[in-house]
Amino acid sequence: MTTILYMVVPCYNEEQVLDETSHRLKSKYEALIAEQKISTKSRIVYVNDGSKDKTWEKIQEKHQENQMFSGINLSRNRGHQNALLAGLMTVRALADCVISMDADLQDDIDAIDKMLEAFETGPDVVYGVRDNRETDTVFKRRTAGAFYKLMEGLGSQSIPNHADFRLMSQRALDGLAQFPEQNLFLRGMVPLIGYPSSIVYYKRGERFAGESKYPLKKMVSFAVDGITSTSAAPMRLIFWTGLVCFLGALIWAIYIIINHFMYGPDVAGWASLMVVIIGFGGAILLALGVIGEYIGKIFLEVKQRPRYLVEEFLNDEV
Repeated sequence: MTTILYMVVPCYNEEQVLDETSHRLKSKYEALIAEQKISTKSRIVYVNDGSKDKTWEKIQEKHQENQMFSGINLSRNRGHQNALLAGLMTVRALADCVISMDADLQDDIDAIDKMLEAFETGPDVVYGVRDNRETDTVFKRRTAGAFYKLMEGLGSQSIPNHADFRLMSQRALDGLAQFPEQNLFLRGMVPLIGYPSSIVYYKRGERFAGESKYPLKKMVSFAVDGITSTSAAPMRLIFWTGLVCFLGALIWAIYIIINHFMYGPDVAGWASLMVVIIGFGGAILLALGVIGEYIGKIFLEVKQRPRYLVEEFLNDEV
C-alpha cells in the first residue's frame, strides 16, 4: 500500500507565489504518484492565515481545478506557527505522514523524495536542514548562528538550521497534539516528542516572489518566543546574577569597613557611585523584563483560548 502524503503550506498574503508553488508541487506529486511512492489520495493543503490579499480566492480556484489541492481557511490571522499547527492537526487523521513547508519556494521541493525515503526506513520525524546559508545576508547568518548557539546553551533541543520544513508521521502528529501550550515554537516542541528522527540536508533558495514575512522586528520577537517557550534558563540566570552581585557587594562592604578602620574615612566618588546606581538599576529593569515575559506567557496559557479556529476546510476525499 502506497503512502498517503499530505503537505501543509501556511499562507499569509501569498497571492503572488501560489501559481508557481502549485505548479511545482503538482508536478512533484504527479511524479511521485507515477513512481508509486505516494497514493492518489495524497493532498496539498494550503492554510490561509487571514490573508489581506486574494490568497483564499486563489486557494479556492486551485481546489476547483484539481482535487489534489485542498484548503483551510482560518477565521482570522493567528500567526505562522498557529496556522501551521492548524493544518497539521486538521489533516493528521487523513494521512500516513505530513510534510510542512512555506509557500515562498525557498524550501527545496526535490528534498521531498529524500524525506519519503528516510520515512520508509522507520523514523517518525524527518527534519529538513539547510546545508548552508549562502542566500542570507552576513548579518542574518551571524545572528542565526548566535541564536542557535544560545538555544543550545539554554538547553533547547531545537535542530540548528532547521525551520519548519519537516516530515512527521501520524504517530508523531498524535504526540504533538498532546502538547496544549498556547505559546507555540514548533521547532523546539517537535524534538520533545522524542520519537525516532532523521535529517535530510538541502540547499535553501531565494524567495520566488513577494516580501519576507519575517522582518528584523518579527525575527527578534520570534527568537524571544523561542527562548522563553522552551527554556527557563533565563530565570535561573537572573538568580545566579543576583547572587553574584550580592556576594560582590558583601565583599566590597567588608573591604570598606576594614579600609575605614585602617586608613580612616575616604572621600566618596560621585562618578563611580552613579555608575553603580545606573548599572544595577538597568540590571533590575532587565530582570523584571525577563520575569514579565514569563508572566505574560503564563497569563496567556491559563486563559486556554483556542489557538486557531477553522472557518472552512476544502478537501475532496477519494
